[in-house]
Amino acid sequence: MAGALLFIKEELQISDLQVELLAGILNVCALPACMAAGRTSDYIGRRYTIVLASVIFLLGSLLMGYGSSYLILIIGRCIVGSGVGFALIIAPVYSAEISSPSYRGFLTSLSDVSINFGLLLGYVSNYFLGKLSLNLGWRMMLALPAVPSLVLVILMLKLVESPRWLVMQGRVGEARKVLLLVSNSKEEAEQRLREIKVAAGIDEKCTQDIVEVPNKARSGSGALKELFCKPSPPVRRILIAAIGVHLFQQVCGIEGILLYSPRVFERTGIMNKSKLLLATVGMGISQAVFTFLSAFLLDRVGRRILLLISAGGVVVTLFGLGVCMAMVEHSKEKQMWTIGFTIVFTYIFVAFVAIGIGPVTWVYSSEIFPLRLRAQGLGVGVTVNRISNVVVVSTFISIYKKITLGGSFFMYTGITALAWWFYYTFLPETKGRPLEDMETIFGKKFQVKDTNEAWLRQKA
Repeated sequence: MAGALLFIKEELQISDLQVELLAGILNVCALPACMAAGRTSDYIGRRYTIVLASVIFLLGSLLMGYGSSYLILIIGRCIVGSGVGFALIIAPVYSAEISSPSYRGFLTSLSDVSINFGLLLGYVSNYFLGKLSLNLGWRMMLALPAVPSLVLVILMLKLVESPRWLVMQGRVGEARKVLLLVSNSKEEAEQRLREIKVAAGIDEKCTQDIVEVPNKARSGSGALKELFCKPSPPVRRILIAAIGVHLFQQVCGIEGILLYSPRVFERTGIMNKSKLLLATVGMGISQAVFTFLSAFLLDRVGRRILLLISAGGVVVTLFGLGVCMAMVEHSKEKQMWTIGFTIVFTYIFVAFVAIGIGPVTWVYSSEIFPLRLRAQGLGVGVTVNRISNVVVVSTFISIYKKITLGGSFFMYTGITALAWWFYYTFLPETKGRPLEDMETIFGKKFQVKDTNEAWLRQKA
C-alpha cells in the first residue's frame, strides 16, 4: 500500500484526508475481527481460524486489485482488514502453543519475520510494478497478496492442530500424538502433556484419550469476564503487560513512518517516484534482516533485554530524524546532506524496531496468558495494537502539517522514552519458561535487580 498510494492519489485524484482514510481503514476493520478471533479459535481451533483468515484476505486482495473506484478500494481494504485481524491473533498463538520452551521465542517470532520478509517483497515488487502503466501498476501491487493467501490455505490443511486446544476439547490422545511430533523427545512430550492437562484442569495421571471437559472451558466463554471483572493479581498484571507492549509498539510511530516513508523522503528533496520507491526497498531490507536476527536472539538474550536495547536505539534515531527534518523545514535552501542522513536514520530506526519492539511484542504477549485466557487475552492486546495503529496512521499527515515533520519525530521520541521506562520497570523475563508457569512468574513481586541477576546467572 505504501507504493500504491502514490499512484492511487494521482489516478483517482483523491485528497490527503482520503489517503489517510484508505490507509487507516484496514485497522478499523481489523478491530472487530481481533475481538472475534480469540473466541473463534477457541471454538473451531487454531488451524481452521488461520484458514479462515487466509480466505478473507484472499478475497479482499482480489477486490482491491479490481479497484475500479475509491469506494471499491475502501470495501476491499475493509475485507483485508478483517483477515488481518484474525491472522494477527491466531498466528502467534498457534506458534507459541506448538513450540517447546527452549525454541518458543525463535519459532513464535517467525510469523513476524515472515511478515517483514513479505513487506520487503512488497517494496521490491512496488519498485518494478511502478514502471507499468498508471492504471495497471498499483492494481497489481494490491492483487498480488492473493497468491500467498491461497498457498497458506493449502499448507494449513496439512498441518497439525494446537495440542493445547486439543486438550481444552478433551482430545488428550490426539494432543499426545501432536506433541510427539513437535517435541525434542518422548520424555519432553509427556512432560508438556502433563503440564497442559494440569493447566486445563484435567488430572495429570489420567490416561484416557477422550476426557470430559466443561463446555465453558471448551468454548472459551467467560474469559473476558475473568480478564476485566475480577482478575487475580497475576492475571491483572499480565493484562497490563500485554496492553502496554502492544500500545508502545505502535505509538513509537513505526507504522506511520513505514506507510508514509515516500512522503518523508520527498520532503528532503527526492521528487522522482522511482527513486522514492527504491529508497523504501532499503527500508524493507533493514526491517527483514534485523527481524530475522531478532529471531535468533530471543531465546539467547531474552525478551526484556531486546526490548530495552530496541527502545533505546529508537529514541536516539527518532531524535536524529527530528533534527534532520527540522533543519530541512527551517532552511530556505535545499541541503543535500540531509537527504542521506534522513535515509540512514530511517533505516537504523527501522532496524532497532525490527530487532526488539516489533517481534518481541508478539512473542511476549502470546506466551504470558494462561491457557484458558490465551487466545482472547491476546485479542485484547491486539485490539489495543490496532486502535493505536489507526490513530498513528490516520493522523500522521495531519499532525506533521500542524507541528512539522521534525516536531512529529520529537513527539515520538518522548513516547518511546516512556516505553523504555515501562519495559524496564514492569516486564519480567519469560525466556525458557513453560507457558504453564506464567501466572507464577507474574504472581511474584517483580524487581529489576532480581531479573538482572537471574539473567546474569543464565549467561554464566
